[in-house]
Amino acid sequence: MSKKVIRTEEASAPVGPYNQAIAVSGELVFVAGQIPLDAGSGEIIGAGDVTQQTQQVMANIEAILKASGAGFDDVVKTTVFLADMNDFAAMNAVYAKYFDEATAPARACVQVSRLPKDVLVEIDCIAVIEG
Repeated sequence: MSKKVIRTEEASAPVGPYNQAIAVSGELVFVAGQIPLDAGSGEIIGAGDVTQQTQQVMANIEAILKASGAGFDDVVKTTVFLADMNDFAAMNAVYAKYFDEATAPARACVQVSRLPKDVLVEIDCIAVIEG
């Protein structure tokens, strides 16, 4: 897989662990939105705690990426859905542990009115691996 970070001063600079754009070649892996469900029990992890919920979401994404032959270094785009944008800093602190700021994927983050099972965070991503 080839991955190139795209940066321009003619657009707003990233304000966190993401980049403006990523150009890639290879096989695409589309990871469905993950919520903080425990794989074994199917129960929500971290009820009411966005930090714990984000940790579980990232663990779920990591397992799916691994099963596809990818890892966090192969992720080129994420979308973060928050039930409350006031939880952004706590979510972002966990998220940042998984991505080096210099090579982090492009990202969008939005507040939504409701998420499945009334969780606080959901994240999906796109990764690219050698085809």
